[in-house]
Amino acid sequence: MNDEILFAREDEMEALNTVDDTVDSQKYLIFMAGHLKLGVIAEDVVEILNNQLITYLPMLPDFIRGIINMRGQMIPILDIRARLGMESKEDDSLVVVINLGDVQLGILVDAVDQMLDIPKSNLLPMPANSTQLLVSGMCSLPDGSGTMMVLDCEQLMPNE
Repeated sequence: MNDEILFAREDEMEALNTVDDTVDSQKYLIFMAGHLKLGVIAEDVVEILNNQLITYLPMLPDFIRGIINMRGQMIPILDIRARLGMESKEDDSLVVVINLGDVQLGILVDAVDQMLDIPKSNLLPMPANSTQLLVSGMCSLPDGSGTMMVLDCEQLMPNE
């Protein structure tokens, strides 16, 4: 192989691996709920748990599946599919634990997709009259794999 071509390819690879520090971006963990891709700010993610035993608690909203014991701390588990009005899935194996201020919440998800740096300029806000939605924004994913909805974690739990 020609040395010029080899060096050109190495330069191309270096360009792909460099991060542009001038772009204001945010890291998101993207997960699946049905056919939707939802994202949460990666800094808010505490842990991703697999095959957790969820203890049912009576007299809670249908979208609260119960609680899990994570190293001595009781974490409520929210079924994101049920919260979004979709049919719940029987397989309860994947939980994304997030921080909501001083409280932790587990979100039951179908699958974790990827973690991406999204430029803040790519995020589109939701319309002003959509206060009942559980998403605060959306964007097209840079890899062309679809649209991510930014989950508004503060609105997941009812204020009652």
